[in-house]
Amino acid sequence: MIHLENQYLKLIQNILKNGKLVETRNGNVKNIFGSQMRFSLENNTIPLITTKKLSWKVCLKELLWFVNGNTSNRILKNQNVKIWNGNASREFLNSRGLYHLKEDDLGPIYGHQWRYYNAKYDTCEQDYTGKGIDQLQNSIDLLKNDPYSRRNIITAWNPEQLDEMALPPCHILMQFNVSDQNKLSLSLYQRSADIALGVPFNIASYAFLTNMIASVCNLEPKEFIYTIGDAHIYEQHIEHLEKQVEKEPYEFPKLKLNHKTDIDDFVLSDFKIENYKYHPTIKMKMII
Repeated sequence: MIHLENQYLKLIQNILKNGKLVETRNGNVKNIFGSQMRFSLENNTIPLITTKKLSWKVCLKELLWFVNGNTSNRILKNQNVKIWNGNASREFLNSRGLYHLKEDDLGPIYGHQWRYYNAKYDTCEQDYTGKGIDQLQNSIDLLKNDPYSRRNIITAWNPEQLDEMALPPCHILMQFNVSDQNKLSLSLYQRSADIALGVPFNIASYAFLTNMIASVCNLEPKEFIYTIGDAHIYEQHIEHLEKQVEKEPYEFPKLKLNHKTDIDDFVLSDFKIENYKYHPTIKMKMII
């Protein structure tokens, strides 16, 4: 059987071989447009990349931050999560024209759009309860009451508020599907994907999210389908990825997840990863 991680490794190889070198806002990249990967979530399988060590707890902390509707980087900093530091700096916010936001206030990014879609944004400290549209809870309710709906969609791409965000969302549209009466799949469209550092996190994050929603809705996780628009590799990462694609993947680990009835009740300790075997860490600098 072909290991599903090979989809990721083949995508890297395809970009390295066939990608065109282009100059972008934050450096030169090799890129291709339009690709898809599919990852089974059955039998408690969780697709954590094994050809390098993935910091899955960091990934989960960010996901729980999204789910809770948070947009303050200080919350992540307090948990030793640094992945948003560059985009939350005074210098970067100023480069986006967001002089009115305090440092570490990221504006109405993912969490705001998931839980308070299009609610007028003031600061990350404001309570937005009851404002905007709670897309995440609406999707859960729809899965419970009309599981075969073809309209079960969550979007983070809000044109009205893009200019208020520290960074316009990359993973922008998800759709839920129920098959075989109780099997839940999630399909994600991502407009822009940093293959080296972002994609392994995105695969893990949305696989975790599918499991969380399946638990709340008394469904069984089936599959994560991942569609990417612009898939790119930064010049600084090429050498590292050339080494990574030579690695042989290990079997994906298993996830043991505590059952919850409310999506807001999940905490980090509810997630147990078993038998995660991986190759050594590959240190790469995040490009802002």
